Amino acid sequence: MRNREQILQEEGAAFPGLTYTEAVLKPAFNEAKASLLGPMMAINKAHLIMLKDQGLVTEEEASQIADAIRGLDLEGLRQAEYTGQFEDLFFQVESDLLEAAGDIAGNLHLARSRNDMGISIYRMVLREKLQTTIRGALALKSQLLAFAEEHAETIMIGYTHTQQAQPTTLAHYIMAVADSLDRDVRRLQAAYANCNRSSMGSAALTTSGFNISRERMQELLGFDELIYNSYDAIGGADYVGEIATAVQLAAINLGRSSQDFLLWCTQEFGVLRVADPYVQISSIMPQKRNPVSFEHMRSLLSSCVGNTQTVLTMMHNTPFGDIVDTEDDMQPYAWKALAVLNQMYRLLSCVIGTIHVDKDVLRKRTEGSFATVTELADTLVRTDNLSFRKAHHIVSGVVKRAVSEGLAANEISLAMVNEIARQVIGRDLSITEEAFRSSLDPVHFVYIRTLPGGPAPDEIRSTIADRRSRQQTQEAWLRDSRSKTEEALSHLDAALEGWSSGQ
Repeated sequence: MRNREQILQEEGAAFPGLTYTEAVLKPAFNEAKASLLGPMMAINKAHLIMLKDQGLVTEEEASQIADAIRGLDLEGLRQAEYTGQFEDLFFQVESDLLEAAGDIAGNLHLARSRNDMGISIYRMVLREKLQTTIRGALALKSQLLAFAEEHAETIMIGYTHTQQAQPTTLAHYIMAVADSLDRDVRRLQAAYANCNRSSMGSAALTTSGFNISRERMQELLGFDELIYNSYDAIGGADYVGEIATAVQLAAINLGRSSQDFLLWCTQEFGVLRVADPYVQISSIMPQKRNPVSFEHMRSLLSSCVGNTQTVLTMMHNTPFGDIVDTEDDMQPYAWKALAVLNQMYRLLSCVIGTIHVDKDVLRKRTEGSFATVTELADTLVRTDNLSFRKAHHIVSGVVKRAVSEGLAANEISLAMVNEIARQVIGRDLSITEEAFRSSLDPVHFVYIRTLPGGPAPDEIRSTIADRRSRQQTQEAWLRDSRSKTEEALSHLDAALEGWSSGQ
């Protein structure tokens, strides 16, 4: 075991220690220069504009600092290696500004802290990544709606408890996936609303005695609201927790559908054939077409869930205040989760848009299935004035008899039904042969289910039209959100450009 002197000799007696650098400071610096530098510079510009507006720096001082900001070698900073000369990227940028503008650049940090800066930086990074992920989700939803429209009349068996249940359509299933995705989008939008709030002006935790304008900082940085309480602004971490939760649920939802699609690609199901760009072959078995795109989706979505759970776990049992647990070490897990979810949205959109569906297999399987017999029971209620439970009892006996004799559903006869009916109610049924055959027809089954949310093709088409309208609203929201943040940040550069030219 090393003693104190040995450790200090190996690690160094002054900040930063070798292992601390390798394990914490260098990785954080690399993440910061790659992801945080842009928002950091935007905050520097906005803060300078606000200080000038409030009369806390003179026009001459503001111009000097603006020239220093504009003169920073950002590409050099992005390529820089962590040396330990500065604690982190913030102090390196501050040092470069002081070197370029002199001591007056120190006033750029007037009435602010790394605390309120850091939180605003994280929120700016996350809002952009949320916008990207929501765009991917909306692109997938658009593809699902088009796919559903194509298969509004594609009859298939619906499953409950992994067993054949009732006839439905492929569009009915896909619209369920699309509606689930729509809820995911709304949760991501809600997370965006709580994320896109400004912490600037909170300083360390109590605001400042200087007459700054928190509202002006909010406006300049494109935030929708202030985080009003300054302690909450630097201590609250639920904005990233909410994002993690929304992403986690979205990944789980998409993973469930991916599992279904993968199952439907098996020869035993024989329903889906994935296009060549999204399959792989076997190194030994010549016949193989492995739909590994769905496998990758399933596994990567699970990794996405893992990253979001890391975020929530790192938040758990931390003090309510400024704390590193919710900062540089944690934020990249949220970024990675959002990136993976977006990639899977894009991939599934491509796969669904190019996939082949064997409609004949689906239809024939449905015609021979006992999935239709719920409608036979319903029909007996209508034609013979039976209680549903009594009708259910008759049909259950018919199914048991047919299975024992190896008959498919479309091979059941009315005579067999009457034979079971005599055992249950003591008489033949009044149902006609035509009504009997219709009750076992999967197409009839689907077409009469016209209630809201049912599988009838006209109802499905009406639902698709409604969802497309909602899609347009969500796409407009996304355009507005992106436009607001992009315009705010471009305005910062325009303002400093004017100062530097002496205007």
